[in-house]
Amino acid sequence: MNVKIFVTGGTFDKEYNEIDGKLFFKSTHVQEILSLGRSAVNVSIKTLMMIDSLEMTTYHRELIVKNIIKSKEDKIVITHGTDTMVETAKFIHERLKTKTIVLTGALIPYKFGSSDGLFNLGASLAFAQILDPGVYISMHGKYFNCNSVFKNKLTGQFTEIKEH
Repeated sequence: MNVKIFVTGGTFDKEYNEIDGKLFFKSTHVQEILSLGRSAVNVSIKTLMMIDSLEMTTYHRELIVKNIIKSKEDKIVITHGTDTMVETAKFIHERLKTKTIVLTGALIPYKFGSSDGLFNLGASLAFAQILDPGVYISMHGKYFNCNSVFKNKLTGQFTEIKEH
């Protein structure tokens, strides 16, 4: 089983400029993370963009969808910024129903050394291999259907929306 990883940027891949104190993008850290984690999953990685998710537009989301459709793999992981991850997941869900797609990210950049990104990527790879076709969010060891989750900005956690 092969898993396709699409990189879109987000905090996951941000670097820190020690001179001006700003975060910026250089290149993805996904391959390094997989190596550190000794991942045995067959993956192929494609960087689609390196942007903050607050800058993501319909154009970017359409590019993601086009690449998912073109991908021969039916198990997909997308690294994405957490601020608009749910919006992108819903956008994909409206257009694709036949592949298992898991979006994940990080609240702390990988290069900071204390990032949640390593754990999130590993969990997402596992979820992508076992979940039924659909679009999911995976953060902090949990997965959520894209239509029943939100990012709680007070706690920094993704939370399931419970129907009453």
